[in-house]
Amino acid sequence: MSSSRYDRAVTVFSPDGHLLQVEYAQEAVRKGSTAVGVRGKDVVVLGVEKKSVAKLQEERTVRKVCLLDDHIVMAFAGLTADARVLINRAQIECQSHKLTVEDPATLEYITRYIAELKQAYTQSNGRRPFGISCLLGGFDPDGTPRLYQTEPSGIYYEWKANATGHSAKTVLEFLEKYYTPEEVSSERGAVKLAIRALLEVVQSGLKNLEVAVMRKDALLEMLDAEKISQYVTEIEKEKEEEAEKKKQKK
Repeated sequence: MSSSRYDRAVTVFSPDGHLLQVEYAQEAVRKGSTAVGVRGKDVVVLGVEKKSVAKLQEERTVRKVCLLDDHIVMAFAGLTADARVLINRAQIECQSHKLTVEDPATLEYITRYIAELKQAYTQSNGRRPFGISCLLGGFDPDGTPRLYQTEPSGIYYEWKANATGHSAKTVLEFLEKYYTPEEVSSERGAVKLAIRALLEVVQSGLKNLEVAVMRKDALLEMLDAEKISQYVTEIEKEKEEEAEKKKQKK
């Protein structure tokens, strides 16, 4: 029996227990730009693949990384229009929490808020699920670094490092292979790992990378092209050295 009968409404399960509209939203994420997050000892790094900007387009308006609060940064893969709506809602919730409780929202609190909002859109007629996956990084009030991911279905998990979007599987396999506590014990190591992971799938190099570094003192730095270029040059040099060592062993 064709599954198309069960994808007309988001509230209808298919006979094998799937919500097809949610799976379509997940497919939109898989077609989106690659995003990667790495949690270091005292830093959280988010990197995204930046699509080439049209010659006459204002580059600052094409962002895949944004601040939700002074201590929370988010990167996303999927539909940018959906992301804009979620970002606005999350920013308002962060401010509302601060005014009501007089303390900044914790990263898990705002992640759960976004996840609950996404989940609500999987069970209401006349709506469709949000077609984005979010990576949220930042610090709790005690200075602990956190990295979370939310999916279109409304689930969320905490990660040491993760990737989403186009070619996420390839990037995740790279992170599983090279992520170690020693590697990310320094800021430089964490940034380098995130950039190396993105370079596994981003062919055109530094011009198509956007990298955000959130530090313990809740200061976000968007790395400029010059800094990213330095990291890319260093990574390429290390790759050449590794290749040379392999040749010598043979």
